[in-house]
Amino acid sequence: MKQDIFSALRPVIVMGLLCAMLLGLAYPLALLGLGQTIFPHQANGSLVIERGRIVGSELIGQSFTGDTYVHGRPSAAGQGYDGSASSGSNLGPTSRALADRVGADVAALRAGGSKRAIPGDLVTSSASGLDPDISPEAALYQVDRIARARAIPPDRVRQIIAAETRDAMLGVFGEPRINVLALNRRLDAERTP
Repeated sequence: MKQDIFSALRPVIVMGLLCAMLLGLAYPLALLGLGQTIFPHQANGSLVIERGRIVGSELIGQSFTGDTYVHGRPSAAGQGYDGSASSGSNLGPTSRALADRVGADVAALRAGGSKRAIPGDLVTSSASGLDPDISPEAALYQVDRIARARAIPPDRVRQIIAAETRDAMLGVFGEPRINVLALNRRLDAERTP
C-alpha cells in the first residue's frame, strides 16, 4: 500500500518540480536574456540619461511647472506621477471633487491669457496617472507662454513641437502624440537667437 502511494506520487512530484524549473526559472531567464539582447533600452525601463544622470523615463510622466516648460496631463497617481501609486482617481462625471479640480485647472490656464478652447488632456488625468504624452493641440495651446518665458519666437516653438510629434502607430493605432519629457529637453537645448 505504501509502495502504491509513493509510486503514484512520484510522477506528480517530478512533474511539479519540472514545471517549477521550466516555468519558474528557465522561461523567465530566457525572456530576460532575450529582452536584454534584442531590446536593452526598453527592457531597462526606457530611461533617459543626460550627462551620466537619469533624468526620467520615456514611459512615465513627470511634473513640469515652470513657464518655460510644456506641462503634461494632471496626474492622479499619489502626489503626482508616483509610479508606486499608479491609478486613476475613480472620480466620475458627477463628482464634485473632479468638477472642482478641473474648474481650477481651467481657471489657471485661462489666467495665462488665451481665449482658445482648452484641450481636454490639459485638465484630465489618464487612467494610470502616469501618462508621459500629450496631444499636439495641448502642446500648441502652451506656445505663447513658453515663447514669452524663453524669449524665443512662437514660430520656433511650433517648429520644435512639430518635430517632436509622433504619428499614430503604423498610421492607424492611437493618435498623434508628443512625449513631454522629450519636448522639454529639446526646448532646453534650443539656443535663444
